[in-house]
Amino acid sequence: MTGSHPVRGRDTAPRGHARPGHTLPRPLQHAQTRPLQHAQTRLAVLPLPRFWGLWVVLLSAAVLATGFYAVGSPDFSAGEFSVDQELSHDHSGILTALAMAMNYIFSPVGGFLMIAAACLFLMLARKSPVNAVAFGGLAAAGWLSSQFFKAVVERQRPNPALLFDPLAPETGSNSFPSGHVALAVGLAWAFFLLARNTRWAGLSVVAGIAVPVVVAWSRLYIGVHYPSDVAASCLAASAAVLLFTGLWNQFQGRVLPRIALLGRFGPLSPPAAAGHNS
Repeated sequence: MTGSHPVRGRDTAPRGHARPGHTLPRPLQHAQTRPLQHAQTRLAVLPLPRFWGLWVVLLSAAVLATGFYAVGSPDFSAGEFSVDQELSHDHSGILTALAMAMNYIFSPVGGFLMIAAACLFLMLARKSPVNAVAFGGLAAAGWLSSQFFKAVVERQRPNPALLFDPLAPETGSNSFPSGHVALAVGLAWAFFLLARNTRWAGLSVVAGIAVPVVVAWSRLYIGVHYPSDVAASCLAASAAVLLFTGLWNQFQGRVLPRIALLGRFGPLSPPAAAGHNS
């Protein structure tokens, strides 16, 4: 009686998978680990426009020109302040709660905690020290840009005594630009670059636009910034992100591998066959 019989000794395991008790050949092992290592180092090389240095200069010049014009033009500031006064007359419970939440979440303490939490998650949970350092640097650069321009421009804050309902009175020569908005923009860039070319890219774009806009509105609603303060923050933070990106692409490949502690958490360079990150 004839019939089909299994051929003994033939490897019937699916191609690319090891049989029980066997290990994959070294080339296949490397091929399967490349996608993971690629994801862990996807911020090793950041996208950068041509003439990025010129863009940094132009954006910074626009911020400084706006700031100095605002400081030297009392009528301009008075016209802007009418926006704060108008919003001060129309406070409502829900909007006030949202504005005050933004005030605390994007405060210096809140900003530090958000950036630290994201970096620790990338470092410890995702085993991505390169992504963690890049994310923290992008967000911090955007945020700290406001401190540089504040020191140079020295614009006085809106007078809370002239508001109908001052929610969080602040005074001093640190109005231009807004640190809260600069933090939101820095985080937006960091999340977008981390999520680009993934299924989260669309959400990162929507959130990256919506959140800074809400934070900017909240600063006017509370009455602690002029409209030009929050607008200039977007330019200032973007200039700082571009500057960080250019320096990162130039030096990270030489600096990070020298920090032995980082290498204990994950790979510090992309896989050789992957080339540039997507």
